[in-house]
Amino acid sequence: MDMPFDALGEVSDDALLILFAGGDADAARVLTQRLTPAVFGHALRLLGGDRAEAEDVAQEAMLRLWRIAPEWRQGEARVTTWLYRVVANLCMDRQRKARAVTLDDVAEPPDEAPGALSGIEDCQRVAALHAALAALPDRQRQAVVLRHIEGLGNPEIAGIMDISTEAVESLTARGKRALSAALAGRRAELGFGDD
Repeated sequence: MDMPFDALGEVSDDALLILFAGGDADAARVLTQRLTPAVFGHALRLLGGDRAEAEDVAQEAMLRLWRIAPEWRQGEARVTTWLYRVVANLCMDRQRKARAVTLDDVAEPPDEAPGALSGIEDCQRVAALHAALAALPDRQRQAVVLRHIEGLGNPEIAGIMDISTEAVESLTARGKRALSAALAGRRAELGFGDD
């Protein structure tokens, strides 16, 4: 039975997925609008800011969600937890493949310089963070992004990464220390004062 589109905004992700599996196209639209921005943002951070790759990963993750909808068992896992795990796996697969490519094979990135000085400074900060994140081992980067950028709790991260909560704490602590060390000498350059 289809629900009115307006009423679907209050329905849980699990219930929307089950409604979609039953043929409710409005449920799919609501779930897509709700989840795609978070999925894209997570992929973007894991892929070091590569928007095109992140869009591809987000699209593939959502397609996989629609494919498993008929078999979804409500209450076993959160839809977002399942999606974050799929995104992480897709990103790691792409990064492994990218490492096999030489630098000569990679096109020069487009220059997207903003018009204002503050925009330049913000871009430098974001680039510095992406570079520092990219230098972390894959599992540390994933844990740090999920915890400190996505804002997830350690138990949920443990479920996504299929590791213990203690391992999550260890990975995030080591990742934060490595990021601090990588960015420590660049405070003034990135516009951060010592106050």
